Amino acid sequence: MSGGPVVRAVRGGVTRRRVQTFVIGLVLLISTAASVLALSLVVDSSAPFDESFAAQHGAHLAVLVDQSRATPADLAATRRLPGVTGAAGPFAEATVATQLSGQPGSAGKLPPLTLAGRSAPGGPVDQVTLDSGHWAQGPGQLVLEFNQASDMQIGLPLGSKLRVLSAPGHPVLTVVGTATSVTNSAAGWVTRSEVARLRPAGAPATAQMLYRFRSSGTPADIHADTAAVSRTLPPGSVLDTESYLTVKASEVSQIGPFVPFLVAFGVIGLVMSVLIVANVVSGAVVAGYRRIGILKSIGFTPGQVVAAYTGQVTVCALAGVLGGLVLGDLLALMLLRQAANAYGVGTLGVPVWVDVAVPLGMLVLVGLAAVLPSIRAGRLSATAAIAAGRAPRQGHGYAAHRLFGRLRLPRPVTIGLAAPFARPARTAITLVAVLLGAAAVTFAVGLSTSLNRVVGGLSHATAQPVQIYLNSPDTFDAAQQHTVQAALTAEPGTLHYVAETDSPFSVAGLTGQHPLTAFRGPAAWTGYPLISGHWYTGPGQAVVSTGFLSLTGKKIGDDVTIVLGSTPIRVRIVGEDFDSEGRGVSVITDTRTLAPAGQALTEPQQYDVGLRPGVSLDSYIRSLGTRLGSGYGVSLNTRNSVVINLMLGLIGTLTVLLALVAGLGVLNTIVLHTRERVHDLGVFKAVGMTPRQTIAMVICWVAGTGLLAGLVAVPAGMALHRVVLPVMAHSANLGLPASYLAVWQPWELAVLALAGAVIAVGGALLPAGWAARMRTASALHAE
Repeated sequence: MSGGPVVRAVRGGVTRRRVQTFVIGLVLLISTAASVLALSLVVDSSAPFDESFAAQHGAHLAVLVDQSRATPADLAATRRLPGVTGAAGPFAEATVATQLSGQPGSAGKLPPLTLAGRSAPGGPVDQVTLDSGHWAQGPGQLVLEFNQASDMQIGLPLGSKLRVLSAPGHPVLTVVGTATSVTNSAAGWVTRSEVARLRPAGAPATAQMLYRFRSSGTPADIHADTAAVSRTLPPGSVLDTESYLTVKASEVSQIGPFVPFLVAFGVIGLVMSVLIVANVVSGAVVAGYRRIGILKSIGFTPGQVVAAYTGQVTVCALAGVLGGLVLGDLLALMLLRQAANAYGVGTLGVPVWVDVAVPLGMLVLVGLAAVLPSIRAGRLSATAAIAAGRAPRQGHGYAAHRLFGRLRLPRPVTIGLAAPFARPARTAITLVAVLLGAAAVTFAVGLSTSLNRVVGGLSHATAQPVQIYLNSPDTFDAAQQHTVQAALTAEPGTLHYVAETDSPFSVAGLTGQHPLTAFRGPAAWTGYPLISGHWYTGPGQAVVSTGFLSLTGKKIGDDVTIVLGSTPIRVRIVGEDFDSEGRGVSVITDTRTLAPAGQALTEPQQYDVGLRPGVSLDSYIRSLGTRLGSGYGVSLNTRNSVVINLMLGLIGTLTVLLALVAGLGVLNTIVLHTRERVHDLGVFKAVGMTPRQTIAMVICWVAGTGLLAGLVAVPAGMALHRVVLPVMAHSANLGLPASYLAVWQPWELAVLALAGAVIAVGGALLPAGWAARMRTASALHAE
């Protein structure tokens, strides 16, 4: 027999079973999209940095040297070291304090910028990519590092003017371009001759050298290379070093937190897809036994029967997989755009092999799910297949009917509750699918609550909703401090206030500068969540972030020496806090700890204010602003995380989609039950069952299954939350306070336990309506 009859059988099966076709297609669409998204981010969470690093000839090591100690000849000697394969520099460097020209106050405050003098973006090492505008060509022109420009509070478009407060005469720089250095060699670039004019008065002349090495894949390699460079230069001339491995770990952490929860959702979706497709196919085969018998009676071989039913599934699966591939690519590209900005690679795309492997894998799984029940049906003789065309075999579920019949419940309800026992395998598959969907809901609710707490913990906006700053200059003098304190004391809504000083520090074992926050006065109330240890109780003590501990190898109770300016200060670590400042590397201490560095580095730069309960923020800010006058700024402490908002959006979207998949699995189960029991429905209607009773009976077919699935799903979702959230935090170089894991209230767990029943009932409503509208004569005739 030619392939024509098989094709016609496939076409007829697809058109006759439109519900199953729709279910398979939509389930595969959602699961393919989730899998493409998750796998793309797993691949691109680390690979783009390596790709960009190679393309831009990134620097394995950046060395900051004191030009008064290291001569040009000394620096040239380092280029000839055996392990050096490339070098660039020296590039004169200066760290400057800036403010947006014409915008006083917090809107104009910018973080310190490290500027390098460079005549062109190219070179043998660290080829900077120009993203917009043009390179600095004369005095007063500045090219900002792309991420630096993007991360500013208000954004810095081309043409923005920055006043350099730390340089003599406060010169103004105009942003003429944005560029990206894969190893973050500087926050901005000016012409070579410009650096001397921008260097703070009395600051030493410094320059950076950039190196590439033959062996640089491990921290040990970089340590050896750094030691070789340091030995070649005069003692004391190396002021700081920064390894590309540290930069890579920091950059990878930008997209890393997305991967764990996307993988979790992807695996849930994949398992649900296999179960539901297997359920759909086996149900279609069982419901089509009579048709299979007819096909065999007209000459179909067992192989053609298998081909016909596998083909039906493959057609709708192919449509769903292709649609899911498009959707997954669109979602992945949206997230990868964020990664591209971080890595400076221009654009990132979904790897071709992901677009090939995921659809093929999905189709293989669907094919296996379709072939196995089809083979069993194909082995039946024509007579046996026609005889088996009626639903459940004798004896299945009768004990359950007798048991539920003893309950004092309406008869339609007991019939519905007992019905799942007639098809135990199908019921088990439906239960697992609903369980996974309900577990995804529990997991998503917990994850969303935790992420909202993360936002609150990072912003400190609840504890210190109001901040006070100077419009100009940057720090408060004694008279200004007295004015602010008097105004805060006079305001009846003030509960707490504390003066804050922010300074960059360095420490042995960590490259570059990192943020230090010092408070003048009691500050335990300021809203920094503690992971372990305790808040500092006096000078000489410090609370540090998780990244500080992990990267320095220190622990609570250890002493560590930090360098502020050029002054070493020894502190004892007494606590670990949840803080993402400085990419997870930060220190908090008492202002008195910084006394050895001099008064200039301990003057407050802002005041943080906590309010009494019930105080209106707007009214308080207006009243305090009136008391202080025009020289002071008063603002809300707001910090909105675009990344976490994106995570919350993805979590919500994926949860809805997975719940929809589970609901479709239920819908398919009810449709199969309805078709198998169409004669029973006719009998029930003939003896007086009303449409409402029919709906109640059909819903009860899956209500018990859904309720049981929901009860099991709650602990499963909680367990998944406790596994995934710490992995997300670790990928961002953060620890977690215990309160971010224990997020469920008892009433929430009770509501979430009903999620399975809601999914099951929601999936049953549509076919229940169909069953209720079915005419008695039509149902009896269908037998």
